[in-house]
Amino acid sequence: MSALLTVENLRVRYPTRTGVIEAVRGVSFTLGRERLGIVGESGSGKSQTGRAIMGLTQSHGIVSADRLDFAGMDLLAASPSQRRALRGKRIAMILQDPKYSLDPVMTIGRQICETLRTHEKVTKAEARERAFDMLEAVQIRDPKRVFDLHPHEVSGGMGQRVMIAMMVIAGPELLIADEPTSALDVTVQLEVLGIMDKLVAERGMGLIFVSHDLRLVSSFCDRVIVMYAGRIVEEIAASELANAKHPYTQGLLNCMPQIGESRHPLPVLDRKPEWLS
Repeated sequence: MSALLTVENLRVRYPTRTGVIEAVRGVSFTLGRERLGIVGESGSGKSQTGRAIMGLTQSHGIVSADRLDFAGMDLLAASPSQRRALRGKRIAMILQDPKYSLDPVMTIGRQICETLRTHEKVTKAEARERAFDMLEAVQIRDPKRVFDLHPHEVSGGMGQRVMIAMMVIAGPELLIADEPTSALDVTVQLEVLGIMDKLVAERGMGLIFVSHDLRLVSSFCDRVIVMYAGRIVEEIAASELANAKHPYTQGLLNCMPQIGESRHPLPVLDRKPEWLS
């Protein structure tokens, strides 16, 4: 399987008055047309890795890598205009909470059409019809009604479906989903994951699924990368996650609730200094 994305020794640094914060420290992995999960606790560098690939690192951040290659393109050497052309068209990112990602003063339909017309030469009428089809593809009933609503007029689950529709409408090859279900209840989570799974399978996309939920990632992804303090501590097939070797991964698994087992006192993760090196 040829690699769609190759990341070698990716580093993201943020200079501050008190020193340099190393958010991502030497991350390396490859991605084909598959579902790759990146898991770890808050602050482990998951989202910063995704943003660096997208070219969305904050302006004062410093991104470096031995190699950051997407389908033969050197992303580090790409100009800002080339990066803008990639974002939304060939690489797309679903952010965590639609309340903060959707423009509150624009209708849902206008935002989806704007994404499409930025990357493809289509008429307003064509963009409108494609937006209806995309809203229907993410299982939104009555897409013509939802098209004219504003983001505050829809539920969190529907807002997340709108985000998926907006990110997928231009047919990206790589989709980065940054905790797309963390703000949703369990039933809606499963529906959104089902939609993403179907779209990835039908369109042959590569998917990076960023999450802190090990159980969710193990059931949805093909491979799992576990991050701690900006580094990868383990990479394992999702089906083998229960047999993880690294004590940090084992600790995360042990912290998950177990039906029918006594959990008192609750397990505590015993962090080791060597995990940082």
